[in-house]
Amino acid sequence: MVEAMDKPARKETDPQVAKFERFEKEAQPLSWMAPLRRAGINRFAELGFPTLQDEDWRFTNVAAIAKLPFKPGLKPERTDLTREAVAGFTFGRLPATRLVFVNGHYAADLSSVAPQPDGIIVSSLAAAMAAHAPLVEQHLTCRASGTDNAFAALNAAFFQDGAFIYVPAGQVVPAPVHLLFISTARETGATWHPRNVIVAEKDSRITLLESYVSTADERYFTNAVTDLTLGDGAVLEHAKFQDESRSAFHMASIHAELGRGSNFVSHSIATGARLSRNNIRTHLAGEGVECVLNGLYLTHGDQLADHHMVVEHAQPHCNSHEYYNGILDGRSKGVFHGRILVRQAAQKTDAKQTNKNLLLSEDATVDTKPQLEIYADDVKCTHGATIGQLNEESIFYLRARGVGAERARRMLIHAFAGEIIERVRCAPAREELDKLVWDRLEANPHLAGGK
Repeated sequence: MVEAMDKPARKETDPQVAKFERFEKEAQPLSWMAPLRRAGINRFAELGFPTLQDEDWRFTNVAAIAKLPFKPGLKPERTDLTREAVAGFTFGRLPATRLVFVNGHYAADLSSVAPQPDGIIVSSLAAAMAAHAPLVEQHLTCRASGTDNAFAALNAAFFQDGAFIYVPAGQVVPAPVHLLFISTARETGATWHPRNVIVAEKDSRITLLESYVSTADERYFTNAVTDLTLGDGAVLEHAKFQDESRSAFHMASIHAELGRGSNFVSHSIATGARLSRNNIRTHLAGEGVECVLNGLYLTHGDQLADHHMVVEHAQPHCNSHEYYNGILDGRSKGVFHGRILVRQAAQKTDAKQTNKNLLLSEDATVDTKPQLEIYADDVKCTHGATIGQLNEESIFYLRARGVGAERARRMLIHAFAGEIIERVRCAPAREELDKLVWDRLEANPHLAGGK
């Protein structure tokens, strides 16, 4: 039985626990899956939904998620989505191996997956658990339990599908792999729990695009977990694009385990959802790791976009750099909490963390908290944050050269976003994101005119 909840405040987890009891009876999981799911729901019941009294959540109120009717999408649903519709989403026309998931479940008819060479596996997680059970078990069990994140624990209890990608040592995945998650939610409280497991063995290379979109304006909830494991010398670029319904809620956890001499670059672009949060934790487990985390959030109306990260340096001679820019309009809110944790053994660490925010409205707000926690004595670590409005001197400079006031504002805002977009290495993805940002600036008269 699920452990009893001894605090009244945690009774808000009862719907999830009750649903799990029914789900567990009806499902027929692999034998090794049952303890993982049980550990997940027990941990979720123990933690409860985070509150503003939790230090890591004091700027982000998730009460609206806790109050949603909990309706997990446990079975695939028929939809009228077509390949033409898929092509219309961001990254949808890029040449790529594409896994499409609709309401949390793999849609083979909308996907484009060619046979992979040399032992490379690109598959839905559900299919991989049947066809490659020992391999999936090896890489799924290491992080599914023991988490201090209630949402990740809830994912461990209820996930059914997602992506499984395995790149053997020395292999290169020739084209980007695109994971496209589409919501067609028709009812309030519909919930999906995607889980992605990505393994890049020694000296392998892969580019991964992960995007979340919707076709309906409903108050649904996406609760995703992406686990990435990089072997020694592996190179992985990961670009996550979140553009969900403005009524939706989006929680995501990204865990990266980085081996000796590996190179990991991750980009988080957030433009959608009423409330979104990316919990990013990277563990620099070997010497000589290069880790770069980039982020851009564009919000307006009453949106809230939160990025919370921990970059843990556990070994010497590693570099990490985090660059996050936010552009906020209306009554929207941005949250950035980044912690660089340098263990005692991690001498010769070089770490930098920067968060810059551009406020386009007097009602927009930002809470930013870059943080260093250092236990080694031979390191080079810096952090900083800025919050401000468009520079009037820069606007004047452009106007003096014949550029109109509105276009000058667009150009400066676009350049601010471009500081992050230009860091995307995958050229087709970079060009598409750049165009998307510009088009949205052009379409929003408030952003353009500063009214």
